[in-house]
Amino acid sequence: MNAANNHHGVGVRVAGLRKSYGGQEVLRGLEFEVQPGEIFVLMGPSGSGKSVLLKQLIGLEKPDEGEILVGGRAVPEAGSTNGPRMAMVFQSGALLNSLTVEENVGLYLSEHRLHPPAEIRRIVLEKLDLLGLRGAEHKLPADLSGGMKKRVAIARALVIEPQLILYDEPTSELDPLIAVTIGREIVALRNRIGATSVVVTHDRDLAFGIADRLALMREGRILCLGRPEEVRSCSDTTVQQFLNADFHLPANSP
Repeated sequence: MNAANNHHGVGVRVAGLRKSYGGQEVLRGLEFEVQPGEIFVLMGPSGSGKSVLLKQLIGLEKPDEGEILVGGRAVPEAGSTNGPRMAMVFQSGALLNSLTVEENVGLYLSEHRLHPPAEIRRIVLEKLDLLGLRGAEHKLPADLSGGMKKRVAIARALVIEPQLILYDEPTSELDPLIAVTIGREIVALRNRIGATSVVVTHDRDLAFGIADRLALMREGRILCLGRPEEVRSCSDTTVQQFLNADFHLPANSP
């Protein structure tokens, strides 16, 4: 594993997780563990339960059955003041349009009055520096490209010094070059700050490019879990169909 030696990431354990909506079972007894400091990628087709699982991990929703432990503590207790620090990077970025980049990134610290304003500014600028965003602090979200918005959302997650970062589709709606940049940022951040990363995506290039281990989900179950090369050679037909799906136009008739 490439995590920094001084990593402060936390482990995650998911056991017997089930979740239904209106009688429709979305998560069907999920079981897996994420090691401290690891980049763990959850991938699979739309509707496989990936984003629902993220909501359970961060404590936005409660499972019907099973448990999630983060740093050995049950969620949502893990998200309490004394629990492991968790942050989520939402698919949309979820920036507030009326606030500048600096205000968006420092919002949590300001609202909770965790530091004096000058210290908050120092922390915010440090995180913007980390993500190559210095100079953008006075811009509004409307003035940013899609890739910059994602990086601002990551900077906002970093201000709480997270031990676990959850990414929901971090490369959605980005062109391939920017998607590669975001993937590199996720790896560089793990190496720099040592946080555990759980990444939900259906971007195959991203998944195989950054994962220490990955799990392929379908219909609320994990079909295959392991290092990238192990998942690539997984014999499950559905896994192979997902990994090898390609877009071919029919050949032009003569």
